[in-house]
Amino acid sequence: MGRPGLEVADIFREHGPAWCEAQRGHLSATQFKVMSAIVQCRSAALGGHVLRCKGCGTDQVSYNSCRNRHCPKCQSTAAKRGLDARQADLLPVECYHVVFTLPAPIAEVAYQNKAGLYGLLFDVAAEVLQTIAADAKHLGARIGATLVLHTWGSALTHHPHVHAVVPGGGLALDGKTWVSCRPGFFLPIRVLSRLMRRRFLEELQRLHDSAKLKFFGEDAGLADALAFKAWLAPQRKVEWVV
Repeated sequence: MGRPGLEVADIFREHGPAWCEAQRGHLSATQFKVMSAIVQCRSAALGGHVLRCKGCGTDQVSYNSCRNRHCPKCQSTAAKRGLDARQADLLPVECYHVVFTLPAPIAEVAYQNKAGLYGLLFDVAAEVLQTIAADAKHLGARIGATLVLHTWGSALTHHPHVHAVVPGGGLALDGKTWVSCRPGFFLPIRVLSRLMRRRFLEELQRLHDSAKLKFFGEDAGLADALAFKAWLAPQRKVEWVV
């Protein structure tokens, strides 16, 4: 396969400095590091080694990879291996892709409490899927799912959300038969969204009551119990994207 006409590294070299300057104050050191790694990947900046053909004596210079997990160039092989492994995990049934997204105000609190709230996002998303699927009004089955966390959006800004790959059915509650969902329809989005909102906010309040949340900068006042409850109230009325 030949080299593509345009790479992410080319875009970063051409437009990266101006974009970083425009986004100054919004990008983390980690994001800057990723951009730098992608720009330098497989270039003289990272050094390299010489390959020589024993037959004809031809030399070929091969530059080193950055090995950053976000790099689309040097991680493509690893990504393919990962996709193949996950493909092998899938059941031979129709699968569905469900995404659970946090509203912007909640995402801002998650940015200051990554370990706790990213874990909570995983736990609540799994609970919601299993709860609604087990309801006889919807599917009446015990299901499984593969969940993957993404913390950035396409604009490289903080945007925590969980992707779930879910088989279109599950085991009957008695564990004896397979229950399939309707073709082309897994579970009602509105029901998933409402339960996601309620359960996540309940657990968020519990974490605050246990003094397990930290707040900084403009959000420092949310450490106060009354201020947090007042801030949380509007989030119960916002439609959460699922």
